[in-house]
Amino acid sequence: MKILYDGQIFSASRNRGINRYFNNLIQHLSSELSPAIITNSISNNYPTHPNLKLHCCRGRQILPQKVYDWYEKAYFRAVALLGQFDVVHPTHYVSIARCALSSYQSRLNYPVVLTIHDLLPELFPDQLDRLGDERFFKREAIEVAQVIICVSENTKKDLIEYFSIPEEKVTVTHLASNINTSHSYGSEPVPSSPYYLYVGGREYHKNFDRCLQAFAHAASVQPDLYLCFAGAPFNQNERRLIAELGLEQRILHYEYPHDNHLAKLYRCSIGLVYPSLYEGFGIPPLEAMSCGTVAISSNTSSIPEVVGDAGIIVDPESVHDLAEALLWLLDHPIERDKLIYKGCERAKLFSWQKTANKTMEVYYSIAN
Repeated sequence: MKILYDGQIFSASRNRGINRYFNNLIQHLSSELSPAIITNSISNNYPTHPNLKLHCCRGRQILPQKVYDWYEKAYFRAVALLGQFDVVHPTHYVSIARCALSSYQSRLNYPVVLTIHDLLPELFPDQLDRLGDERFFKREAIEVAQVIICVSENTKKDLIEYFSIPEEKVTVTHLASNINTSHSYGSEPVPSSPYYLYVGGREYHKNFDRCLQAFAHAASVQPDLYLCFAGAPFNQNERRLIAELGLEQRILHYEYPHDNHLAKLYRCSIGLVYPSLYEGFGIPPLEAMSCGTVAISSNTSSIPEVVGDAGIIVDPESVHDLAEALLWLLDHPIERDKLIYKGCERAKLFSWQKTANKTMEVYYSIAN
């Protein structure tokens, strides 16, 4: 079976989470499958697979980004004409226009599989999609796809409700963690004082303000407690809020730590604090459990689906509840150890091989 993917998401400048999803998916496909990717001449961020074929789309270094994006889409369609593929799996609904998606069916008779990771633009349009571009392209992509893969049952439920599509068109394949827990004992630096860890972006739905407010309360009770951030540098507004709460000396930051360093930061922390208002899946809580720490996370969207009863679930809109959870975990080491054990066991339920196996079932079900 031959599967065609576009290569836009594999550029280093693209969404890191979706990049990892397709990397891991393709790497874990059976050797009976033959994946093909439209690529460019400068990126080396592509998956490994014994039958992988790369079709090189040159010119990125001399073309403006918008022109190059159009050029790569056109090249994608041209390669599709070269051979009989069985399934087309676009890496993102925005990166492929509807005319391209429709052409796979009307002109080439290729069935289309589409993965939906979340409904953030639909739920937070004013903060995340003011112009409506993502919602527009997503709706068009959904209309032409034969099968839609969602990364959680909650995302499936939201998708069906929001877009009014039949349930039989949607299937679920959970994600998995990239973290190698055996690498959490390296020489990478970690804070010497007790700390909670925050991992990932800090967009509106991540609930950064309430997270800081809750930690400020906990820090006033525990004078040696720190909050460590792993990810992008703080922007001006974030630095201002940290200063207003008097937390300049209680906040630590590691800019984009590599996976081995991140694994150690997880393992050595009191716990992960993850009060997101909405997640399509929620990788950090899964990483935390696999690395041997406790996830304090939200009772919303897909997060309880990931954490189950192996973590602490709170109302993300309650600063009081989040602060109490931070203090409770510090004061109950025996209960913390029990949660760590349960988390490690629960993390074993998720693997990229399971993700790939369920995706291959989808491919075979609609292949010509």
